[in-house]
Amino acid sequence: MSIAEGPGTSAGSSHAERVFRVTRAFAELGGQAHGPGEIAQATGLDDSVVHRILQSGVYQGYFIRVRRGLYQLGTDAAQLGFQALAHDDLSGDTVRQALQELRNATDGGLAFLYMKAPFRGAQRQCIDMAVGSSDLVELGMTPRDVLSVTRSLRTGASGRTILAYLPDNIQQLVLAEDVPDEAGPNAYRDNDALLASLKEIRDRGYALGNQECMAGWSSVAAPILWRDTIMGAVLLLKPVTVMPQAPESYIEATKTAAARLSRLSESGWPATDG
Repeated sequence: MSIAEGPGTSAGSSHAERVFRVTRAFAELGGQAHGPGEIAQATGLDDSVVHRILQSGVYQGYFIRVRRGLYQLGTDAAQLGFQALAHDDLSGDTVRQALQELRNATDGGLAFLYMKAPFRGAQRQCIDMAVGSSDLVELGMTPRDVLSVTRSLRTGASGRTILAYLPDNIQQLVLAEDVPDEAGPNAYRDNDALLASLKEIRDRGYALGNQECMAGWSSVAAPILWRDTIMGAVLLLKPVTVMPQAPESYIEATKTAAARLSRLSESGWPATDG
């Protein structure tokens, strides 16, 4: 459903509804900046109405006029998002318990929580982990791996899982990126194959990886969803010599951990095949 097709699109729509539709248009159109005409077409509103909303939003700090006739979301809009996330009830104890239970259920697998990074475009960052007494360096994971290869959304099961639920315009930005030089031998380098893998992830609700981010590691990842918005992914890692193929019990344990950290809509878990 487009913005213009949404509820309350008649000429009698309230001013608040119009403001919300203009704000949403920036997210759905993608790109860095848009003009009033483009936003009017996307929302079904008159150009003059959109222009007045944008002008008022610039004054309030919710929109920025980047150059003549072009606007983008302002820092105050981002601040609202940070405030919403700051008041969630997902405690550190809940995260650690979910990751530790995943580790226990997978015979000592390494469990990680990746979330969308708030800066530098469409990326991810490791927020927490349950690895027991393991030394990541001894396991072959260098700080460079954590800060570079695993940051890309086009490499690894957790990256592709997050990417699978992002809007098409954001996916295209990620597909235009180069595969990190340090990526594993089985990283997706063909964009058509990568896109096909994203559809598969959405269809079944999880991703499987084999030596994508780093050589020698096999993985399972499942999405963390707050209603229809992708927030991150839970990742299970085991040596490929131990887990050449993930057993069903490991897949279910990963999905269970991700579901504990999700706030699902009434339709429940996104997988269609159970």
